[in-house]
Amino acid sequence: MLTSLEERVLQFVTRYITGNGRAPTLEEIGAGVGLRSKGTVHRYVQSLIGKGHLERGPRGWRSLRLAGETPRRGRLPLAGRIAAGRPIEAIPDQEEVDPGALFAGPNRYVLEVKGDSMIEAGILDGDLVVIEHRETADDGDIVVALVDGQEATLKRLFHLPDGRIELRPENRAMGSLVYEPERIAIQGVLVGQFRCY
Repeated sequence: MLTSLEERVLQFVTRYITGNGRAPTLEEIGAGVGLRSKGTVHRYVQSLIGKGHLERGPRGWRSLRLAGETPRRGRLPLAGRIAAGRPIEAIPDQEEVDPGALFAGPNRYVLEVKGDSMIEAGILDGDLVVIEHRETADDGDIVVALVDGQEATLKRLFHLPDGRIELRPENRAMGSLVYEPERIAIQGVLVGQFRCY
């Protein structure tokens, strides 16, 4: 038997996990149900664990899940942050990353890159890029552009003062492609990238 506040906490946690693909922090639970004390939230969550409604994984509150729910496949632990410049202190983190949830969304799809026209933007031959379907884009966006309704290319988009469209590669060995606007249809904008080594 749950108290009314336990029921509210359980409902909030359930909605949060369903909507975000991960568990809320104690602070987020408190804000969601109107409790200011982290200790009070902790007691209610512990009670729900004790009554068999929630389970806590080994990596802190972000691994909280609904009882009986199997951990989602494809999730990876976020083990911390690593410097690509000066070294930083290695501090373990308590979260998980779901690559699918990170990049998934309405109107998104994946394309495999062929060629080296975008290497200076860090996009290499064989990479998988995540594209959000859009028919418009801002200057500087990396876009999927359909040329003359036949050939698609991944380039950086610029609108020129004379109305033409420049599709600029990110490879100094290659030149820009410039077209009249009616020849170009924007198919989507780059939002992410995958690479396996």
